Amino acid sequence: MGLLLLLGVFALCVIIGTPVAFALGIAALSAFWFEGLPLLVVFQRIVSGINVFSLMAIPFFIFAGELMFHGGIAMRLVKFAQSAVGAVRGGLGIVNVFSSMLFGGISGSAIADISALGSILIPVMKDKGYDADYAVNVTVTSSIAGIIIPPSHNMIIFALATGGAVSISKLFLAGVVPGILMCVCLAIAAYIVAVKRGYQAERFPGFTVLFLSFIGAIPGLLTAVIIVGGVLSGVFTVTESGAFGAMYAFVVTLLVYRSITWENFKIAVVSSVRTTSMVMILIACAAAFAYMLTFYRVPDKTVALLTGLTENPILILLMINAVLLLLGMIMDMAALILICTPIFLPVMYALGVDPVQFGMILLVNLGLGLCTPPVGACLFVGCAVGRLPMEKALRTIWPFYLAIFVALMMITFIPAISLTLPSLLG
Repeated sequence: MGLLLLLGVFALCVIIGTPVAFALGIAALSAFWFEGLPLLVVFQRIVSGINVFSLMAIPFFIFAGELMFHGGIAMRLVKFAQSAVGAVRGGLGIVNVFSSMLFGGISGSAIADISALGSILIPVMKDKGYDADYAVNVTVTSSIAGIIIPPSHNMIIFALATGGAVSISKLFLAGVVPGILMCVCLAIAAYIVAVKRGYQAERFPGFTVLFLSFIGAIPGLLTAVIIVGGVLSGVFTVTESGAFGAMYAFVVTLLVYRSITWENFKIAVVSSVRTTSMVMILIACAAAFAYMLTFYRVPDKTVALLTGLTENPILILLMINAVLLLLGMIMDMAALILICTPIFLPVMYALGVDPVQFGMILLVNLGLGLCTPPVGACLFVGCAVGRLPMEKALRTIWPFYLAIFVALMMITFIPAISLTLPSLLG
């Protein structure tokens, strides 16, 4: 009965439009009250949920991404990508994917990716004769590269949700190959659709322009190298690398590119504070909610339920993927990481799946959810930037959904994709 109350109150709050963070907190408070547990424990769990030193890295990562977004890094990455792959048939679509791969590795945010690259590339693609739905679909689906390619603050949240079972440095290494794989699948889809629609190739600008554009992009690209390399080499902790990355981003945009203004700096600060506040409140309330899930032995019951339905590990993995995809369509990503990890991680242990690989499976599933209705934030932002009705985008987005799904299945059933780099370099 208590579990039904916990889940029922949460579902009701979400349905009536309560922010997910508060819905988690209210549901946990209701369950504590029903069980007669001291209500003071609720607030102790909330405080302990964010009283974790490694979480200090999140605001630094977010701030570094905002500085890069508002400091003109995106334009230089687009120029480099266009010089490198723009001469392919339908090249601007592949440029879009390639740019997302580069910028996503710097910003760590899908929304920032769409806002920065979409505002640049979508108008250019329209002017070059590309259909609006194609431009929006490529931008929306490729934006989730920022979730998987390190550094990503969602990886830090996942590491926290595992209770320290997974190191952040291993997650950073594990995200490289799956992120590139997904972008390759999206680039193939973009090429096939472009050929089918008859889009023309851009003119190759020459190796001199390619070299100069690469030189111009190096200072921005080094942000990700510094953050990830500092963590892996042991020079920095995750928190220290985030702080250094933010300082480096500020120096690059102010002194090297000289592209950030005082107004843009203030916007970056305000946006970082807002995003950090949302994430921290979510983590805090999810800690109390997860405590009650453990109290009701939901992880153990989930293992028993899935293994009772079938003993075939392939079918169990497919069912977990299906559940994560469905949840990703209707809930916020950070909340789902915190809720689903303690539920499904014991199942993965029972199947012999490495928790690092499960992290990649979880992030790709929930990233795809950001691109799907009814509450896909990336889809909403992409359609707004491209000034395209959502129903028009959804009619033709399926090849890109299929490309991500193919990458997801490969990540799910080929452990080496996620685990080779961590095993070699971790």
